[in-house]
Amino acid sequence: MHPGTRRRLRFCWITIALLVGLLVNASGGVWKRREDKTKCPKVKGIRNFDISEFLGLWYIVQYYASSEEALAYRCMRAELSISPENAEVTMNFTYSFTDDPINELLVDEGVYNTYVLDSDYKSWALLMHCAEKSKSPRYLSSLIMSRESSLGTNVISYLREKLPRYDIDLEYMFPMDQTQCNKTDSLEDVLVPVSTSTKRDYASRRHPLRRKHRRQLQKNIDNVKN
Repeated sequence: MHPGTRRRLRFCWITIALLVGLLVNASGGVWKRREDKTKCPKVKGIRNFDISEFLGLWYIVQYYASSEEALAYRCMRAELSISPENAEVTMNFTYSFTDDPINELLVDEGVYNTYVLDSDYKSWALLMHCAEKSKSPRYLSSLIMSRESSLGTNVISYLREKLPRYDIDLEYMFPMDQTQCNKTDSLEDVLVPVSTSTKRDYASRRHPLRRKHRRQLQKNIDNVKN
């Protein structure tokens, strides 16, 4: 074999080895294109979603937020309703902070960029919230919800398995304490009278799902249905 031919063959083999190396990571897995952490993931939502069956009171039994490494909330509940004027879907949240000794229940209302991933309407539901922020990582949160204050372990496991595909770290998907909560079935009776100074301190803290980039839930529901 001519010396020049041998060198060309060796060069080709090295090139192929480098290409294969780019496709395999250190653990031996297949290389994947790096995900853009500033964009919301593509969501595969529930089919034939019926918003009328989804309305009403829900207990949050597990909660995740990409910006939090410890759960700061307890007794979180959500009530969904539709405005008769413009068919806009809203979520009214009640919750208290875990470090609040008087367990003051706070109320917040908003229209969120929320996706219904799965639900049987009568017992459980899985929601995901995502907000894109300019030149910074996206904000992700997820809620496992129940019509009752607790939910079966098998159902929770089933719903949790759906989340890693959306880059949700299950290590930080925390159980929500729903014990010794004040009555929140009616939004007219959710606040415990407290001093003005205490109200000011806790009211200044951000609601867990309050973000600058808000969009209509109805728009996202329509996208899921289509």
